[in-house]
Amino acid sequence: MPDAQEGLARQCRAVLALVLELHLRGYQRLRALPGMAPSGMYWRCAIAPATLVTVAHGARLVDGEWDNPLVAHYGSGNGRQYFGWTDAQHSTPSGLARRFIDRFPDTVEAGRGSDWTYSGWYVDMLHLTYPNRFPYAYSDWGDPDDHLPTIALGEHEGDVRVPLPPPGEGR
Repeated sequence: MPDAQEGLARQCRAVLALVLELHLRGYQRLRALPGMAPSGMYWRCAIAPATLVTVAHGARLVDGEWDNPLVAHYGSGNGRQYFGWTDAQHSTPSGLARRFIDRFPDTVEAGRGSDWTYSGWYVDMLHLTYPNRFPYAYSDWGDPDDHLPTIALGEHEGDVRVPLPPPGEGR
């Protein structure tokens, strides 16, 4: 994998690992909501509490909640300026989790609590997509409702389909 793609894969993977760190710290009710930018050029990942995730699809926000202050947004086009932060370029996932807790206190409070079903699914998703695949739940080219497709950065073998996560709690 060329260096630029490897770096991009690492920074996107750091966002997924950040969510795992939050789960380990007692915020298992936070969800990763991955998608593709309309151009198809950038991977996105919002982090939101389960109450803002649809019952119909465990990786999509309830309609109209995109701008909810409890939703944190990352886009790979921002590089290592995770969530717009200019002081986190060299942070580990653990360091990103500390910053996330400090900077999104209402979001993490809304995500406090156990959700072992989702956390178990999340660890499995990380395994299925390691090291350079990224799931997405929405795009402008049509999205299946029975699995999460993945995109790959660099070399990859075959297609990986990630089972849907457990349903959210929003309507």
